[in-house]
Amino acid sequence: MFRIRRSPLIMRYVRSLILILTIIISVGSVSVQAQPTGNSSKYSQKVNNRFPDLGRHFQKFGVAGSIIIYDSKNKLTYEHNPQRNATAMTPASTFKIFNALTALETGVITDDVAVLTWDGIYRDFPGWNQDTNLRQAFKNSTVWFYQVLARKIGYTRMQQWIDQVGYGNRQIGTASDIDRFWLQSPLKITPKAQIDFLQRLYQGNLPFSNRTMSIVKDIMIREQNSDYTLRAKTGWSNSSKPQIGWFVGYLEQNKNVYFFATNIDINQPENLPARIEITRNSLQDLGLL
Repeated sequence: MFRIRRSPLIMRYVRSLILILTIIISVGSVSVQAQPTGNSSKYSQKVNNRFPDLGRHFQKFGVAGSIIIYDSKNKLTYEHNPQRNATAMTPASTFKIFNALTALETGVITDDVAVLTWDGIYRDFPGWNQDTNLRQAFKNSTVWFYQVLARKIGYTRMQQWIDQVGYGNRQIGTASDIDRFWLQSPLKITPKAQIDFLQRLYQGNLPFSNRTMSIVKDIMIREQNSDYTLRAKTGWSNSSKPQIGWFVGYLEQNKNVYFFATNIDINQPENLPARIEITRNSLQDLGLL
């Protein structure tokens, strides 16, 4: 009977070979995923083989806030600061979307080019100091114009439409609050509820006529080219501390619709552009725009 003598060199080679094969097998069976940082929520899909850290855009601009983006085709939600996305806040001028729908539906204003006469009171924004129509007032976010619409709609009808749509917390205060309830409270809405409202508008699933919704969708267009259409509205509530800035809307691109609601703290006027830039950067993270 013969014994095979084991060479130390051969044994080291065999052990090294076994180790290499083990590593190869392990790498093939394990998926390593990057995790979002800060208080960003976990995402349900990789984008370009990574998770988008939307929180870094807020850090870049030095502002606190939140963003939520809903990919309607794939039913995916991307968000930063989910707790804030579930917190109700004053809608400010984002309410102009609802206000325009109600004014058109009730016949308070006939169409997007009907003009209201300026009251002659000079305000800080030059674009407000002129006769204005619905379309231009939406673009310039002309507060007095939409306050006139709200007064013409009236407290009773406004409350009825708020209830019928289920907008926000449905609270518009008393009759004396008819032209400021969306600016100074008591009306509040969460970023998540903004997304729901915008989805229903896009789908035509609101209790307004198709004509009314079509006009409002058209005046919401902020950017449009051969690749995409971006519909949106800004908002700025200066009645709270800190002040609140909004940017809400939806992007139609690649045969899909992406709904978004961005909300930030405004500590100084210079923070205002961050609402839009954070949103654009976040959409670009998803390979859009």
